[in-house]
Amino acid sequence: MKTPLSERLGIKYPIIQAGMVWTSGWKLAVASARAGALGLIGAGSMKPELLREHIRNAKATEVAKTIGVNIPLIRGDVDELVKVTLEEGIRIIFTSAGSPKVHAQKFKDAGCFLAHVVASVTHAKKAEEAGCDAVIAEGFEAGGHNGIDEITTLCLVPQVVDAVKIPVIAAGGIADGRQMLAALALGAQAVQIGTRFAATIESSSHQNYKQAVVDAEDNATILTLKKIAPVRLKKNVFALEALSAQMRGASKEEEIQLLAKKREMLGIFEGDTAQGELEMGQSSGLIKDILSAQEVVKRLIAEYESAKERINGL
Repeated sequence: MKTPLSERLGIKYPIIQAGMVWTSGWKLAVASARAGALGLIGAGSMKPELLREHIRNAKATEVAKTIGVNIPLIRGDVDELVKVTLEEGIRIIFTSAGSPKVHAQKFKDAGCFLAHVVASVTHAKKAEEAGCDAVIAEGFEAGGHNGIDEITTLCLVPQVVDAVKIPVIAAGGIADGRQMLAALALGAQAVQIGTRFAATIESSSHQNYKQAVVDAEDNATILTLKKIAPVRLKKNVFALEALSAQMRGASKEEEIQLLAKKREMLGIFEGDTAQGELEMGQSSGLIKDILSAQEVVKRLIAEYESAKERINGL
């Protein structure tokens, strides 16, 4: 019998806190790990030496073994980010935004557990062929950058489960325990949760951004900037400007020029809720408060158990 994914990762619950840009520093990763989840440091908004600092801060805690790093493979300095991560002894690696094939052997030689974010069955198969230990099947309900095919989590996860032999982690639009139960029922072995952890006390996001998540309703987000890479963000002045550009057929170059003002940092880290890019998933409509990471995990498990009990009683 194969070892359950939670046991392989050394975590109490099948919950993974996503490694989000401008949000997932060492404080959030440590708090998530202490709550029984897998904590991920998000390297996407860090220079190599800043990443090293965050890793070392996390390593100085009692939960160092249940903390990993998320590395966007599209980064120009990805080689340095990989080098720092391995030099610092991190052995749980999540990759995204690119092909894991180039760096997979380095991680495997170092004895790492390697998981890669995918948005289609085709990419899941390629990740498995590249030697990944798991894939994160992320539906386009997710905040931030999404797959071009716009496949929902409910449809994507079971198809990926059927297509690969390695464990599947469900992601995209998951913020409560009911959805966690549904994802596991689809065949996933764990869930990766972003936006719910972004609106936590330990998140490094600006308070304005956290409040924007809490204030979001069911229709608060849009998917735009599709000529570059589809991104889900909350409707604000910038988002509607980007959508308008897309609707009038703006070129890829025009979209790049529109985005080339550090919009993610401006919105998520600096708190400009008008001109910044407020990346968040459709699950934001479910989030009504800013909690500690421990409270988030505790609530997720309570909701999960309640939903399971209800299902068993049908």
